[in-house]
Amino acid sequence: MPSEVVVIASSVGLHARPAALLIKAAASAGVAVTIGRVGDTPVNAASMLSVLALGCKHGESVEITVADGPDSDQVLANLVSIVATNHDA
Repeated sequence: MPSEVVVIASSVGLHARPAALLIKAAASAGVAVTIGRVGDTPVNAASMLSVLALGCKHGESVEITVADGPDSDQVLANLVSIVATNHDA
């Protein structure tokens, strides 16, 4: 399962627009996707409640993991790009 640690770029963290973009992409990925702080138990990245409950803020690092499947690496790259982009600018 490919995974990557990424720093949250949006000033509001994983809330509002950035969270919605991440959740939509994770839900349409076709494979299971999790997100969480490094060392903590990850949550389902396609669940709005789960992602918002993490309370991740700007500048924090999170680990995104994508289950093995077709295009897993591309799915991971897309999700990392969403988190690493400041959508509030």
